[in-house]
Amino acid sequence: MRKTKMNVKKVVAIAIAGMMLLSLSGCGSKPQTAKESASTPTTQAQTVKTIQEGSLTFAMTGLYKPLNYKKDGELVGFDVEIGNEVAKRIGLKPNPVTNPWETIIQGLKGNKYDAIIASMTATPERAQQIDFSDPYYISGAQIFVAEGNTTIKTKDDLKGKVIGVIQSSTWKDLAEKYTDKIKPYSSDVFALQDLPSGRIDAVITDKIVGISAIKEQGLKLKPIDSVLTEDKICIGINKGNPELMKKLNDAIKGMVADGTYAKISDKWFGYNVLK
Repeated sequence: MRKTKMNVKKVVAIAIAGMMLLSLSGCGSKPQTAKESASTPTTQAQTVKTIQEGSLTFAMTGLYKPLNYKKDGELVGFDVEIGNEVAKRIGLKPNPVTNPWETIIQGLKGNKYDAIIASMTATPERAQQIDFSDPYYISGAQIFVAEGNTTIKTKDDLKGKVIGVIQSSTWKDLAEKYTDKIKPYSSDVFALQDLPSGRIDAVITDKIVGISAIKEQGLKLKPIDSVLTEDKICIGINKGNPELMKKLNDAIKGMVADGTYAKISDKWFGYNVLK
């Protein structure tokens, strides 16, 4: 009997000791789990890769006043301010650069810069080559003629007329619907400046650009008919960079939410061009 009782006591003691060991083992595993959990975000976090470390390099023509142009040798304009603000919100130094419009997508694909912030309309054709952010402003294609022009009153009057457009643009595609007499320009502003002289009959360009040319440069022009299209203007980046795209979209949403976007838009246009 004693032997049996002793064995029982030993068994109980061993069981209690085992439970204590398991309990201690469990307590010891908690810090390890917490440590692993804390390290998980660091492991999963993706850093934005840019062509120049610590900077966001974004391209535009520098010939598209008031959206992007040079003043005293420095790039300024609505696109520039949007790009600068976006870069800062991502935690990068803004680095705006210029590139001819007709090769701006090729330059992006060739890794000359990280993004295109150049008042580019997101089209299905362009989306086959690059990815687009959420819109950072909405505009439309507008017909402009010389102030004294009485022969062009609607878009239907463009048939057979000489239309000036920026080369390699969506405006060219629209102009081709009305005439085969299309004169390409390196800048919309240059095209608009040719209207009063009679070198061309009309210009199709962004409504904002044309109205600005009338107000700021004093060009004797007038808009004709309603806008031909509603265009969503977006930031373009190379395909396969979801981390950068998310940060761009988050930056745009943040600017709109905290009122920064409205202030920039009002500074350049007097109203919110995203509405």
